[in-house]
Amino acid sequence: MKKLYSLLLVAFLVISGCNDASVQQETEEWIYLFNGENLDGWDIKIAGYELNDNVFNTFRVEDGMLRVSYEDYEEWNGELGHIYYNEPFSHYRIVVEYRFVGEQVAGGPDWGFLNNGIMMHSQPAASVTLDQLLPISFEMQLLHSEGDIVRPNGNLYLPGTQVMLDGELTEEDYFPSSSEPFFGEEWVRAEAVVLGDSLIQHILNGEVVMEYSKPIMGGEGPDFYDPDVKEYGMPLTEGHIAFQAETHPTDFRTIKILPLKGCMDPEADNYKSYYVVGDPEACEY
Repeated sequence: MKKLYSLLLVAFLVISGCNDASVQQETEEWIYLFNGENLDGWDIKIAGYELNDNVFNTFRVEDGMLRVSYEDYEEWNGELGHIYYNEPFSHYRIVVEYRFVGEQVAGGPDWGFLNNGIMMHSQPAASVTLDQLLPISFEMQLLHSEGDIVRPNGNLYLPGTQVMLDGELTEEDYFPSSSEPFFGEEWVRAEAVVLGDSLIQHILNGEVVMEYSKPIMGGEGPDFYDPDVKEYGMPLTEGHIAFQAETHPTDFRTIKILPLKGCMDPEADNYKSYYVVGDPEACEY
C-alpha cells in the first residue's frame, strides 16, 4: 500500500507539471525561500562560532545567487557551517537548483570534496551548540563525482536520526541512492517530497532516487549535540531546512518550497486542491 501511495504521489507531483502552465501558475503557490537579494529569513551557524557569525563571509549573495564561498579563507580549520531557514515546515515539496564551482578550499577533508546537502526536519539553528558539527536532521546529499572519484548523488545521511528504509529501522547513518553519478559544473535540479513523517522522497532531474519514512531522533551523533535537544525515539514530523558549507564552493540560484499542508475546504478563499493534509485553522473565508 505504501508503495502504491508513493507511486500515486509521484504521478501527481511530477506528471502534473505537464499540465497547462497557466493553470499551474494560478494554483501552485510556491514560496521562494531565497529572495536573490539578501539573507533575510536565514540563520547561520558555523562550528566554533556564535549564532549568525558568518565567519569569512562564507554564506553570501552574489549575482542573485546564494553562494557558499571560500574566497576569504587562507585555509579551512574545521569551520563546518549551515544556513537555516527560520520557519519550520512539515508537508512540502522543495526544489533547489545548484552547482559546484571551482576548487575545494585548502585544508578541506576528502569527504567535503564536491559535497553539499539539503538538511530536512532539522533542529533550529538556535539550538545547535557552539561546537556542534551537524544539526539533528536527515539529509539529501548533493554529492558529485570527478575523475576516479565516482559516487551516486541524492544519497541519505542521518546525523542523529533514524528512518524506516526498505521496511527496517536504519542502524547505519549513510545510504547510497539509486542515482547515476553527476559530473561537471552544470546546474542540477534537486527536489524532495516530504510528507511529515509518513514519506520522504529524493528526486534528481525528475527521477525518484531514494525513498524512506518514519524519521525519528536516534542513532549516533551528531558530534557535540545538546542531550536536552535529542529525544531518542521522538518522531520528526516537521523541522527546518538547512544547506551546508562543507568546504567546496556551491551556488544556489533557486530555493523554493510548495507547502502541501493547508486549507482543504473548497468553500474557503485559500483552498488548494493539491494539499495532502488539512489545516482547518488556516482557512480564510
